[in-house]
Amino acid sequence: MLHSTRAAILRAPQRSPLARRGHPAALHRHPFQTSPRCVAAKNRHASFQAGENDTGHISAGPNEGILFFDNVFPFRVQKVLGVPFASHDAPPGIFSQLLNPSHIGTDPTSVIENAVKKANLSSSVKAIETLWRAREGGAFVKFTHDGSTPSSEIEKTLKEYLQKKNIRPWFSPWSRMRVNLVKGKPWVEDMFRYPTQWLKVEFIPSEPGAEAVELSQEQLYAFFRPYGKLWDITPQPSDSKIVPRYAHLDYSSLARSVMAKNCMHGYLVGEADGGGKKGTVLRLTYEKKVKAHWIRDWLFSHPRVVIPIVAAIVAGITVAVFDPIRTFFVKAHITRTWHLQENRIYKWIVGYATDIIRWRRRKDDDAGMEAVWDDRKGNIEQIQTWLMETADTFIIVQGPRGSGKRELILDQALKEKKNKVIIDCKPIQEARGDSATINAAAMEVGYRPIFSWLNSISGMIDMAAQGATGVKTGFSETLDSQLSKIWNNTTTALRQIALDSRHKDDKDAHLGDDEWLEAHPEHRPVVVIDNFLHKSQESGVVYDKIAEWAARLTTTNIAHVIFLTNDVAFSKSLSKALPDRVFRQISLSDCSPEVAKKFVITHLDADVEDDQPPKDGSEKALPSQTRTDLGELDSCINLLGGRLTDLEFLARRIKTGETPNKAVHEIIDQSASEILKMYIFGSDSADDSSKRWTSEQAWMLIKELATKEMLRYNEVLLSDTYKSHGESALHALEQAELITIVSGPNGRPASIKPGKPVYHPAFKRLTEDTVLRSRLDLAILTDLIKIENATIEKCENELLLLSQLERQPAQLTPRVRYLLGKLAASQAKIEGYESEQKDMKKVLGAEY
Repeated sequence: MLHSTRAAILRAPQRSPLARRGHPAALHRHPFQTSPRCVAAKNRHASFQAGENDTGHISAGPNEGILFFDNVFPFRVQKVLGVPFASHDAPPGIFSQLLNPSHIGTDPTSVIENAVKKANLSSSVKAIETLWRAREGGAFVKFTHDGSTPSSEIEKTLKEYLQKKNIRPWFSPWSRMRVNLVKGKPWVEDMFRYPTQWLKVEFIPSEPGAEAVELSQEQLYAFFRPYGKLWDITPQPSDSKIVPRYAHLDYSSLARSVMAKNCMHGYLVGEADGGGKKGTVLRLTYEKKVKAHWIRDWLFSHPRVVIPIVAAIVAGITVAVFDPIRTFFVKAHITRTWHLQENRIYKWIVGYATDIIRWRRRKDDDAGMEAVWDDRKGNIEQIQTWLMETADTFIIVQGPRGSGKRELILDQALKEKKNKVIIDCKPIQEARGDSATINAAAMEVGYRPIFSWLNSISGMIDMAAQGATGVKTGFSETLDSQLSKIWNNTTTALRQIALDSRHKDDKDAHLGDDEWLEAHPEHRPVVVIDNFLHKSQESGVVYDKIAEWAARLTTTNIAHVIFLTNDVAFSKSLSKALPDRVFRQISLSDCSPEVAKKFVITHLDADVEDDQPPKDGSEKALPSQTRTDLGELDSCINLLGGRLTDLEFLARRIKTGETPNKAVHEIIDQSASEILKMYIFGSDSADDSSKRWTSEQAWMLIKELATKEMLRYNEVLLSDTYKSHGESALHALEQAELITIVSGPNGRPASIKPGKPVYHPAFKRLTEDTVLRSRLDLAILTDLIKIENATIEKCENELLLLSQLERQPAQLTPRVRYLLGKLAASQAKIEGYESEQKDMKKVLGAEY
């Protein structure tokens, strides 16, 4: 479908008379020139863009030919401008000068005229019609000649001219203008379809009833390679049932694809070229090169690249989105922003209501603690002084369980400190599984949201990816890394809390953040780590991470760190985190008898002090003044000791009406039962692998400590019962709080005493039970007999080996005497043990 240049703009339904007569005005009028007639005709629907008589084809008569020029317009100019034009192949008037071929030197008519003149060809070669194809960036030109010069020669002349002139429009400075002779019957539709580099070639019969021949790749290459570089030729699969048969051509550039399509569409391949007897017509169409599911296939086929990228994206989202949210929640947890008790309105309401209604001032659990705090006033003041100093080290409060460490710190030393966080290691250490441990650690500091369940899923994904790729992807995170995230977010929150006290009008406002934190230790928040080294023998990962995090807080002056621990060997764990620091330590022991008695009496009087006074105006009668059995407290406290939990238990039993002696004996009996259950009968159970001592080892200590208040550490290790894994058993019993190992000079273990003061009378109570004593002593003797029998067996084996020698050297005589003496000594011990066993068996057989 070719137009005259004037008809291309006017979009007339028929060819212009000027064009039909070959009038010069028609040849030189371009589609971007405007006139009143052009403007009036722009809205007409009919157009020669659909070919001659709207057939979509161009016809060429005798002595006529059709050429296609590329690089006349920018490709897809309509798509770039974003709106469809009234004329599908002509841009709006505002671009008429910018894209006018006559102005940019790409007018095909001028090119033909200049090339003909330069080649001295016959003047009868004239361009008679031009069809502009803005969507394809080119134009069709129909020309006439007198027959003396073949069309192929004219094509060659134009190619040589364009190659020599090297015409390059401003919109395409890297590619020049090209021309080719149209060999087929081009289809010049005016639908909104855009060219692509992917061409579909269909093999069509030349006439109805004829058979088309599917051309091979070599034949297709010979036809289409002259128009440009081909990336690939893809024939139709042999088992495909789709007709007509087809093949795909993939050109290296869009311009080459457009040139091939416009020049070869409708080309008849004759019998000589492999098209069959009747010939085969080539039908070309643009196709989008879309591979189904190519994104999914690429992702699944490149796991080594995709999975690390996904992990990085997830980590980036976590850092960018969730970390600020988590830091906000941690900060709110520390500052108690959402705690109702800290609200000013709530405090005012409670204070106003207290003036009207008398509330109980103190809880029963807190009654009597004033006497303890008076006794430990020096420790409280010492801790408060340390919190006001700039010292990058730990504060450690060590004492047995029930000695009041937590109350001393939270209720007294940090009573006026607002910004503090308490981290209890007990629920973290006792959690089962990584997810539970992460949840427990997050709850202690208010770290949320926490997706601990994703840790297990990501672990399975990482395992599957490792099986597929052979390398770890790093998608999953270990417990170590998850805990590090929690502590790092808490560090950020603590730093922000510490710096919130800084103001622009301060005298030292010019200091940096680190310098200001170092200069103002009073503004640092306090981190209290309770139950440190609780069940440390099971796993040390949690404690190692907490110690490293605490060291980072103290060395960077972000917060004060206070450790509360029952373990006397805490320095081994903490020295790894701060190897070059001297710790500030306070050791809490049991209360003195005077303080213990005052604690019990104050606890008894607490309830009466809060009661309403008598109506007769007399003074309230306190239990310490009315009860006559409180004189027994002195002897009872000597038995019970000064452990706060035991004293509180005693006071509660006395409140119920029991006498002090009866209450103490009940406590001793209960402690004795606990000892039997925890350390004797439960130590050898098959389902409890955490016990690292035998019942014989525990009973030996109980029996010895019943008669002596303290044992020598090394003397115990020399006994036959502790020959096997003696030290580990002693340390395990210390962790279980049956005994307490007291350190001597240079920190070495020196002596052993009961774990709690009440255990000493409990040990005596157990040894007074003859049946229990006989049973357990019998077990110890049986164990000792096994040891001596093993010794005798070794001596006999060695003597047998020596007796088998042919000659007995004199040097073997001392060794033989030594073995015989050792054998005799072991035999004598066995006889003595068996004699003792007879007496014990008599007791077991006679008593219940």
